[in-house]
Amino acid sequence: MTTPGKVTSGPRRGRRPGPGNTRQGVLDAARARFAVDGFAATTIRRVAADADVDASQVMQFFRSKEELYAAVMEVPRSALDLFDTAFEGPGGRLGERVVRAYLQAWEGPPEISQPLMAMLRGAIVNEQAKSQLQEFIQSRLEGAGKRADDPRAPLRAGLASAMLVGIVTSRQIVGVPMLAAADIEELVGLVGPAIQQMLVPLGSADG
Repeated sequence: MTTPGKVTSGPRRGRRPGPGNTRQGVLDAARARFAVDGFAATTIRRVAADADVDASQVMQFFRSKEELYAAVMEVPRSALDLFDTAFEGPGGRLGERVVRAYLQAWEGPPEISQPLMAMLRGAIVNEQAKSQLQEFIQSRLEGAGKRADDPRAPLRAGLASAMLVGIVTSRQIVGVPMLAAADIEELVGLVGPAIQQMLVPLGSADG
């Protein structure tokens, strides 16, 4: 398994097939660059080099790095579907499904994982990224909170979220060796019961 968090090379460069694809090419290059380097370390010039265009062309489409970042952080429908389907099915396997959805989203295909990683890396230094990440995580776990007839359900969902984001951060950003090397299904088996108990406590109607 390739060790997450140790990616040092930038996105592959290559000339885009035509002018009509230039804007999309810039977005693709920026998404990959923000996901790897984060907001602070990414520059318009580096994105332009990755997209094989001039920096002035990037600025024609996006007036600032902040505007480019906002466009990059648009989470695709496929990522949302991963989380939505996690809350379908019997409550007894909810924890496993939620853990799997988190890991598959943040570590899946680039079109799904890169916007999420860009948000996660950028949340430390960029208010917009932090706000979008908060909103995304909160909305994805609302379904779990509704399953438990418990006034502390929102807190339970928040704690589950903190645990899962911590795992993703440890694997993808910090690169803790034993966590980065672990297989997703191994983590699902180990962490799923803890998330299950957090989201659907014993004795609840759905437990």
